Amino acid sequence: MDLFEQVERNLGPLGEMADKIHGYFSFPKLEGEIGNRMIFRGKEKIVWSLNNYLGLANHPEVRKVDSEAAEKWGLAYPMGARMMSGNSVHHEELETKLSEFVGKEDTILFNYGYQGMFSALQSLMGRRDVIVYDSESHACIVDGVQLHRGKHFVVKHNDIENFEVQMQRANNLVANTDGSILFVTEGVFGMGGDQGKLKEIIALKEKYNFRLLVDDAHGFGTMGNTGVGTGEEQGVQEGIDIYFSTFAKSMASIGAFISSEERVINFLRYNMRSQIFAKSLPTTYVIGNLKRLELLRERSELREKLWDNVKAVQSGLRERGFDLKNTTSPITPIFLSGTRDEAANLIIDLRENYNIFCSAVVYPVVPKDVLMLRLIPTAVHTKEDIQETLEAFTAVSEKLKSGKYRAQKFVGA
Repeated sequence: MDLFEQVERNLGPLGEMADKIHGYFSFPKLEGEIGNRMIFRGKEKIVWSLNNYLGLANHPEVRKVDSEAAEKWGLAYPMGARMMSGNSVHHEELETKLSEFVGKEDTILFNYGYQGMFSALQSLMGRRDVIVYDSESHACIVDGVQLHRGKHFVVKHNDIENFEVQMQRANNLVANTDGSILFVTEGVFGMGGDQGKLKEIIALKEKYNFRLLVDDAHGFGTMGNTGVGTGEEQGVQEGIDIYFSTFAKSMASIGAFISSEERVINFLRYNMRSQIFAKSLPTTYVIGNLKRLELLRERSELREKLWDNVKAVQSGLRERGFDLKNTTSPITPIFLSGTRDEAANLIIDLRENYNIFCSAVVYPVVPKDVLMLRLIPTAVHTKEDIQETLEAFTAVSEKLKSGKYRAQKFVGA
C-alpha cells in the first residue's frame, strides 16, 4: 500500500474526528494577553487551561527582562550545540542556580521537557538495565521507555503493593548481571492532580536497590514551603536521585532541566544525543528563565496567591457536590458521568453561554461514560473569576444530569 493511502486510512482516534473538532476542541486559538481572561472566537472567556501557575507569563518584570534580552542577544545566540559552540556563562549560571535551589550537585539544561525526558532515559538505560514506571506517567516517560532497549515493568498507579511486586521482578531480572534498575514516576500527576508516593517509594530503595527519577513538571514552583517541589512537600527531596522539571509550567517559558549527582549530569552532557546534536537553548530564553527563577524563589506571595485560589476553587466545587478524586495540587479535575457527545455539548455550552474556557478529557484517557473537566487555577485568577465559574459548573452539571446534553446530537463546533 502507498504510504499516503495508509496514512489516510489510519488517522487515529482524534484524527478521525478532525473535521468536527479542529479549531474548537483541538488547536483552538486563544488570543490577547496571556492571563485569566482571553479572547476565543471574538469573545472574552475566563481561561482555566493554561499552566501559568504563578502568573509569570505576563509579569511586568519578566516582560521587561525578556524584551531587554531579545534586544541585546536576539534569538540566534549562541549558535550551535552546547558541546561545540553553543555554551555561555548564562547557561552555566542558570544550571548552577537550579542546582542550588533543588538541592542537587549539578544540572543540565534541555531545550524542551518532552525531548529531555525521553532522551535522558534512552541515554541512561542500557540493554541490561530495567525501567519500572507508574502507569499514569506522562507520555514523555512512556515514549522514553519505548526507546529503551532493555526490559520494563509498569506499576499500577500509586499502588505500593504492586510496586513491590514489579520491583521484585526487576531485581530477579538483574540478579547476577551488571544491570541496574530505575523507577520513574511523577511528583504531581498531570491529569488527576494527585502526588506520587515518593516518601513510601524512597523508604524501599535500600530493600530493592534502585534509583529514583521524578518528573516534577507540575510540582516545581508550586509545591513545598519554598516551591522546590513535591520532594520538599513530602520531606524527601534528598531521596530523589534524578530530579526533572520543565520551565513550561510554573515559569511559563521554554526549556527544562535535570538535576542529580555531578557524575550523572556529566554523563548526560557527553552522551545525550538530543542535546549533542541540537542547537543550544537561545540566550534570550536563558536570561528570561533566570529572572523567572528569581521571582519563583523570592516572591512567595505569588505561590500564596496561587494556593488561595486553588483552595477557593476546590473547596467551592466540593461544597457543590463535585468529585475531584484525590488531587492535592493546583490541578483540579472534575469527574462527571457522560458520553463523548455529552462532553462535547457541555463544553460548547460552557464556552458559548457561560464564557468559561476549560479542557475536557474523555475515553480512552478516562473510562467510558466518564468525562473529566480539568481546571488549572493560577495566581492571576480573581474572586470574580472563581465565583462565575462555580455558578457555571453548577448550572451545566444540572443540565448534564437532566439529560439535556444527551438529547443534543454533537455534529461539530
